Amino acid sequence: MNNHELLKPLIEPNITKLILVVLDGLGGLPVDGVSELEKADAPNLSLLANGSACGLQVPVAYGITPGSGPGHLGIFGYNPFEHEIGRGVLEALGLGIHLTENDIAIRCNYATTVHEDTKIIVKDRRAGRIPTDQSKKITGMLQEKIKRIEDAQVILLPGMEHRFALVLRFKNALKKGADLIEDTDPQKEGLEPITPSPSGKQAKHVADIALQFVDKAAKLLRDQDKANYILLRGFSSVPKIPKFNDVYGVKALAIATYPMYLGVAKLLGMDTIKPEGGIVQEVQALKDNYGKYDFFYVHIKKTDSNGEDGNFDGKCRVIEEFDANLPGILSLNPDVLVVTGDHSTPALIKGHSWHPVPVLLKSRYVFGKTSAFFTERECLKGELGIFHATDILPLMLAHGMRLKKFGA
Repeated sequence: MNNHELLKPLIEPNITKLILVVLDGLGGLPVDGVSELEKADAPNLSLLANGSACGLQVPVAYGITPGSGPGHLGIFGYNPFEHEIGRGVLEALGLGIHLTENDIAIRCNYATTVHEDTKIIVKDRRAGRIPTDQSKKITGMLQEKIKRIEDAQVILLPGMEHRFALVLRFKNALKKGADLIEDTDPQKEGLEPITPSPSGKQAKHVADIALQFVDKAAKLLRDQDKANYILLRGFSSVPKIPKFNDVYGVKALAIATYPMYLGVAKLLGMDTIKPEGGIVQEVQALKDNYGKYDFFYVHIKKTDSNGEDGNFDGKCRVIEEFDANLPGILSLNPDVLVVTGDHSTPALIKGHSWHPVPVLLKSRYVFGKTSAFFTERECLKGELGIFHATDILPLMLAHGMRLKKFGA
């Protein structure tokens, strides 16, 4: 029996307020003896951790490095192995497009490449994180020039910085497995882009269209200074998945600035808000809508971005910025507040990692005083221990008095 089957008959209506804050890529590793959370000056998080239940959560499974999709599904209480969602679908949904069973969605990066003999070599997988306005102009140009390839309509949606979404819309519904295509992103600089290779005959036609798109785009982008190539990631089609509000008996709002995370929320049936700005604007959006919902998911992105860039101090600064805005969240006096991440992104590794993620849970019904700070080492001492991310939502519901007793 999965969590959803267990919880559904136990759901108890209540007016309690639950807030889940996800600091993307929160967990880190020591550099010069301390992790990013240990180095950051975060007095409000320390005070909160001291009075909360703390622990470490495993996003997917021990030793498994999660992508952002599986990481979020886990903390939302969905088994990532049962409900695998591609990044392309999440990106496209977050950018506001309605996807159908005729669509393949792909998350794309603008990249910087150079020619070495007959090879194309990736020098920057993110094209220097070009400004969003520049990315929008380039995406608009590509959309004007590439509207259809064979029987597929080409739909391009500009995202944030170097990211955008590509939707290939076919005339007929696609067969299962049509999205099983290898990413073209080599994941490291200094390597050649990978050819979009299908894993079965159902995906061959889609892979051929994708390769044609890359070739056409490369010719149109060759004079660009940085964004002169495209890397395709997360080929995916829309899955069937239970709706969040139905499963947990709440009315949920997602607040995020990046499309992919809004895409996760939309797929699960949450209402969404995309504030213009950063942490300050997200907290204000939470305050403005606090009376309209009873569950809130707030996503903070830049912890992850700095971790991926290997910017240890930059990641510390984002933690400190969140800490400075934490009193604004606490002023709402939520019945349950959880702060965690969807995965670890240590600056030392410059990417996602398999390490458990710190988590704190504030409510009236915790022991507290087991962790002096909100850090990896201190959370290891906490009353929650090490547990799977899929248990976060049941814990939030229990602490919010939203679950009946199980059994006689």
